[in-house]
Amino acid sequence: MNILIAGGTGFVGKALTAYFTQNGHHMYILTRNAQKRENDPYIHYVQWLTDDANPHEQLPSIDIIINLAGESINSGRWNETRKRAIMESRLQATHAIYELITKMSKKPQVVIQASAIGIYGTSLNDTFTERRETIGIDFLAQTVKRWEEAGRRIESLGVRTVFMRFGIILGKHGGALPRIVLPYKWFIGGTIGSGKQWMSWVHIDDVVGVVDFAIRNGNISGPVNVTAPQPVTMKQFGKTVANILHRPHWLPVPSFALQLLLGEMSMLVLEGQRVIPEKLLQAGYRFSFPTIDRALANILQS
Repeated sequence: MNILIAGGTGFVGKALTAYFTQNGHHMYILTRNAQKRENDPYIHYVQWLTDDANPHEQLPSIDIIINLAGESINSGRWNETRKRAIMESRLQATHAIYELITKMSKKPQVVIQASAIGIYGTSLNDTFTERRETIGIDFLAQTVKRWEEAGRRIESLGVRTVFMRFGIILGKHGGALPRIVLPYKWFIGGTIGSGKQWMSWVHIDDVVGVVDFAIRNGNISGPVNVTAPQPVTMKQFGKTVANILHRPHWLPVPSFALQLLLGEMSMLVLEGQRVIPEKLLQAGYRFSFPTIDRALANILQS
């Protein structure tokens, strides 16, 4: 297959590119710098989002589109400039994918559109599945709401569209885990905030597996929660990290300290939601890492 990917150089994008190229598929990576080169005949870079970019003229017939593009939500304090960049980068990329599809003589089979469980808002008590229609009122929830609304224009073109509502993605070489684990390596790890907040997580290998599963399963469309079937509290998560690393779990990180340090962005670790991947379970997807102890042991002991 010919697979077009936006955001292909990020944490998830690299994992997907490695998986699909190893399975003989050609990956066309949309980038603002198409001068990049790989010693891999299955990886191709295509210019986009610049004044001189005409990606539809450079592409062969595309079977699958994966859109992961957007400014990182955890790379800096959420001031108004950062929040605008987070929102606008996602909308710009999604609109650009829509425009690209309108110029294709043959439409792709499916578009895998990144999204996030942040759309549900936060709660200590509720459990969220894809059937939940209520949307949170915080910045992140409203960003994801508009992101998915932009993606639904693609559905109007008659293309099956899957909104991957990612939880916290755990992996060795990217995402939040290396920073969360660092205090434990320094023997100063402990519960973050109250410890009662839910953490809906997923192993990077299952992210890849879910994307592949959704591509091959034509019955899957719309929102899909990409989280392991067993979410944990932040306290349980921290204790599991400590056990695997043989480090103490003793020095708590109070909520007010994180709020002072991170501002509004502190909600990413101080608040949470219990999210269940109902659609995936009903469709028969089998998680490689359904429990936090297996997932963390795989990542931290490898």
